Parts: sequence; structure tokens; C-alpha cells
Amino acid sequence: MPPLTQRLTLRLALENAPGMLARVTGVLEACGAELLATQRTDEQRHVVFRDVTVEVRDDAHGDAVAAALVEAEGVEVLSILDDVLAAHEGGKIRVELTRDVRGPQDLSLVYTPGVAKVCQLIAEDPVAAYRFTIRSNSVAIVTDGSAVLGLGDIGPLASLPVMEGKAMLLKSFGGVDAYPILVDEQDPDAFVDTVARIASGFGGINLEDIAAPRCFEIEGKLRQRLDVPVFHDDQHGTAVVVLAALMNAARVVDRELTSLRVVVQGVGSAGVAIVNLLRAAGITDIVPVDVDGILEPRRRGMDPIRRRLARQVNPRQLTGGKEVALRDADVFVGVSGPDSLPLELVQAMAPDRIVFALANPTPEIHPDLAREHVRVMATGRSDFPNQINNVLCFPGLFRGLLDAAATAVTDEMKVAAAAGIASIVGDDLAPDYVVPSPFDRSVVPVVAEAVAATARAQGHVRPGSSGSRDSESQAALHEAARRAVKRAVAARFAGEPGRSVPSSDD
Repeated sequence: MPPLTQRLTLRLALENAPGMLARVTGVLEACGAELLATQRTDEQRHVVFRDVTVEVRDDAHGDAVAAALVEAEGVEVLSILDDVLAAHEGGKIRVELTRDVRGPQDLSLVYTPGVAKVCQLIAEDPVAAYRFTIRSNSVAIVTDGSAVLGLGDIGPLASLPVMEGKAMLLKSFGGVDAYPILVDEQDPDAFVDTVARIASGFGGINLEDIAAPRCFEIEGKLRQRLDVPVFHDDQHGTAVVVLAALMNAARVVDRELTSLRVVVQGVGSAGVAIVNLLRAAGITDIVPVDVDGILEPRRRGMDPIRRRLARQVNPRQLTGGKEVALRDADVFVGVSGPDSLPLELVQAMAPDRIVFALANPTPEIHPDLAREHVRVMATGRSDFPNQINNVLCFPGLFRGLLDAAATAVTDEMKVAAAAGIASIVGDDLAPDYVVPSPFDRSVVPVVAEAVAATARAQGHVRPGSSGSRDSESQAALHEAARRAVKRAVAARFAGEPGRSVPSSDD
């Protein structure tokens, strides 16, 4: 049965008589709903008003619960509030100021005429924008709405609540100011052109919910054109957390990470990224499979992405279906579909099996079915141990990229992020604890520092920015500021008799 994932608050008018609350809880229990909270809000002579918050499976289940309460004697349902819709009322993000505008002096500082000084400074030295504007802490969350969560191609406007949620997480966890950008464009080149034209105001680009294979082309072209990090989280965020979990799972089974035989089921955007990042981490025996079987160079009918991947993996040159791939494999990573991994194929794997069944909401194999046959089990769900959740990656990763004023995202930075996530588990490592909770406050700073340090070590930072500033570049920035001041003063005093313009050394 699907889990209880939807929350409703029902406002009830109950007959003012003993046992009425028990009657309500009995109805909820009979319907399979879970009572989360109840609050008495008002009372009249013959009626007691209560708000009852319950958890249900879906809309249909909620309707059934409400209908059952309507039929209960002495119970009237006054209203039903969907807590999800209530949480989105009016949107979930807004712009806030870093300082107030209280009078003419403030106005002259933050707008005209004072703002001209900053504009002139940036015109002469664009790196100054990282110090004097929001660019140093801003990320664009860009989507075309073509592959939204489990909803598919719903278009950019309908995807806005998801983008707002992503912006909330970046701000709440990483302190990053993120802005949803909806691009109503299906042509990859036109999409790339649009993003490239608006990119100068941002320190990073987060691509979100863009369908494969278009997402690969878009990300690749944007990386070539832009001098800020471009990161498709649906691909690489999942891959980073999978690698982090696998690093610790290897410790659980006392194996070297690079010695593991890995099968990746599902060759969409996340599957391709997982394969590539595992390779970057040194794992060589990786066998990707899709609905048509093992990817191998001689297989016909593959798209260019699969053909290229097939030439890079499968060193034992296996052919056939996933039953061949899984025989004596150490690790299964599923980013495919529900109930697609039979138990007998798990049992055919090598001892000390590691299974990451990440399909949502129904995994490739249910943890209760697989648990006694595996050493480490992970899913994408929060109601089981070892949740593979992108929130472990993207807030800290973007925090580190912005702190370093990075100009790109590399595989080495992603591996460093994974190692940072894995390190937080430390001595508490256990089969049911190979990744930390997203709410562990140490995750973001550890990941951010790992990413920023790697960016600096690789030289992928913007010279003269706050993230990479040394004494020489700082002096250059101050000199540029002095030149801008001189121009502003010259413009102000131009044509006034008896006034001289200060020299740059004054």
C-alpha cells in the first residue's frame, strides 16, 4: 500500500457530548488515515469545533476520509484545508533588502546619484560586481518544465512551485540567493541562447527538470559559453549523493571502492551522470542496463549518448539482459522504474550485496523484501534508512562554488563533495547509516569547503574576486575604485569655475 504522504486539516463541528473525539479517531483508523494533531478551537452550547490534522495517501484517500466523517453521527465537516496548498499560498519566496531606505540620504546612496560610482567601477572592472552586487551569492534556477519530478512535461509555468522550493532549500540550507527562471523554449540552441543572455547577473546556473537527451546538449553548450558554473542537479546531484553513499557502503563491507562491480539500471540523465561520476572516482567495472539490456558497443538502435557510454564501460564485455549483468555483481544502483528488480536477481549477486533502489515513490525492490538479502540498502524515500537525497549535495556545492567564485564545475569538485558528505558519517557508520540526514547542520559547510578548496586547487576561480583574492588583486581592485571615484568627481565638478579635480594620488 502507498505510504501516507499528504496532510489535510479538517474543521469539524462535533456534538457536545462525551465520546465524540473517540468517534472521530475511530473513523480515521477505519479509513487508514493517521491522526497527527487535534485542536479545540471554539465551543457553543451544543457544539464543539475542532481542527483535526490527518495524513492520507492521496486526494482520493482524503476524499474518502472526509466522506466517512460526514456519515458519522454527530459530526459535521465544515471545511477541508490541504496543507500543501496552504503552504504555497502567495508563493514561497520573496526579495528582501540588505538595508532600509529611510530618507533622501539613503536614496542617494543606493540609487541615483550614488549608484553611478558603482556602475562605473563595474564597467571598468567587471570582477567588482562580485563585491558590490548580488552576483556573488546568486544562482539562477532555470527550467523548461519538460521533466518535472514525477509529473513529466507540464511546462515552465506549472513547474514554478518546484523551482520556488529549490530556491527555498538553497537559501535555507546554504544561504544562497536563488531565482526561478522559466524558459518557454523546447529548442536546445534557443534555450541556450536565452540562458546565456541573462547569465551575467548570476554567480552560477542550476539547470532543473529538463528532459533527456536535451538536458545533455543544453548543459554542454552552456558550459562552453559561460564563465560561471553550470550544474544540472537532476543528473549530478543524484550522482554525488550516490557516490557518497557508496564510499561508506564499501567501508561497511570492507572493500576498496575501486574494486566494486557496479550495475546501474536506468540510462536517463541521472543514470548517465552516476556512471560518469563513479568512473571519475576510480571504479572501472560498471555495467549500465536499460529496458533493452546491457549497453555494449555492438548493440543496435542506441542513441548517441548510449553509444558513447557503451564504449567507456562494461570492461568484461557482457551481453544480454540485466540478469547477466547482476550475476556476481557487488552493487545495484537503480534509477529506473518501480518493482523492476526481482528478488532472485538480488540473490544472484555476490555476497555482501549493496542495493540502491532509487525509483520514487516505489523503488525497484521494496526494502522489506530485500533487507535480509543485502548488507546495505538505500532508497530515495525518507521513510526508510539511507535516503539518497539531492539536498545533501546542491546547497553545499553551490555555497562552495560561490565562496570560491568558481568559473566551472568539474568531476573533481563533485568527487570532493561526495567525499565531504561521506566523511560526516564518520565512526557512526552502520549498514543503515551510510549517508547523513539533510538536516545535519555540518553537511553544507563540509561540502562547501571541499568544493571551494578543489576549485582553488584546480585554478577554476575568477582572478580578483573575493573567493580567490590575493593581496595583488585586492590592490588592483582598490586602484580601480580610485579611478572610478576620480571620474565621478570630474563629472560632478565639470564646468565649475575655480574647482580643480583631485588627482588619482590625492
